[in-house]
Amino acid sequence: MALKATVFKAQLSLSDMDRHLYQDFSLTLARHPSETDERMMIRLAAFAWHAAERLEFTKGLSADDEPELWLKNYSDEIELWVELGQPDEKRLKKACNRSRQVVLYLYGGRGTSVWWKQNQGKLSQHDNLSIIELSDSQTLPLTAMVERTMQLTCTVSDGQLWVSNGQLEVTLDPILLMGKPAREL
Repeated sequence: MALKATVFKAQLSLSDMDRHLYQDFSLTLARHPSETDERMMIRLAAFAWHAAERLEFTKGLSADDEPELWLKNYSDEIELWVELGQPDEKRLKKACNRSRQVVLYLYGGRGTSVWWKQNQGKLSQHDNLSIIELSDSQTLPLTAMVERTMQLTCTVSDGQLWVSNGQLEVTLDPILLMGKPAREL
């Protein structure tokens, strides 16, 4: 018998100073049985950085041909494709061919520098790909905020993201390895 996804609800109050976007979002996240709390919270952070009316979570780990988040236009064309982790270079190439803009949030501790060294040359060929590294010293504390129902306040300013649940506050300071900063996408 296959394990089912666990459903989480998040009320996200967003103040994005970089894009002058101030909005509340009611989000539902299905966490795949193999997904960690850290990865799920990075998905939420990526949503906050790119928040838009048509931005949505996909089937993620449950579908090989979908990203974690995507933004489609009214013609059903993919405007933004958001990946997480250390995907295969071929997957990113396919994403770049299918989408106007692709953003990879690279995380995973020391393994990220090895992954980056192995893939940097091939990935630099894609003009529509941005790679942003997140330090595990910043992403791991997000796991202390995980609850089945979350009330989160997110503030984006100068590319940094502050996440608070009223008791804890975590700052994510992304490092741009390649492409455009998240706030310019």
